[in-house]
Amino acid sequence: MCYYSLALIKRKAKYMNIQFKKGVLELCVLALLTEKNRYGYDLVNEISKNIQISEGTIYPLLRRLKNVGYVTTYLQESQEGAPRKYYRLTESGRKITGELKSDWFDFVKKVSSLLKGGGKDE
Repeated sequence: MCYYSLALIKRKAKYMNIQFKKGVLELCVLALLTEKNRYGYDLVNEISKNIQISEGTIYPLLRRLKNVGYVTTYLQESQEGAPRKYYRLTESGRKITGELKSDWFDFVKKVSSLLKGGGKDE
């Protein structure tokens, strides 16, 4: 295989990785909020333990989640300075999180089966 082909494959793989992150980030945020209410930077830190993301990625997503009614916000005093904006799941946020998690596990199971050389479940 020539160098150009390897470079193209690596570039496409990097693009795919970015798309995977975008697709799963909403689910990660919602899943973390099922555990407890969190502020934005806390979400970034928790997600960054497993997936490399930047702080600027989370805030537009949190705004969208609030706009569709999956989260609400409240301010809480902080010992380190200004009050922090915390995010809390709404009832519809809890419901969609459950549905998305179920869809995710089903999807992962099917993709894993294909990657292992299996076909469609019989």
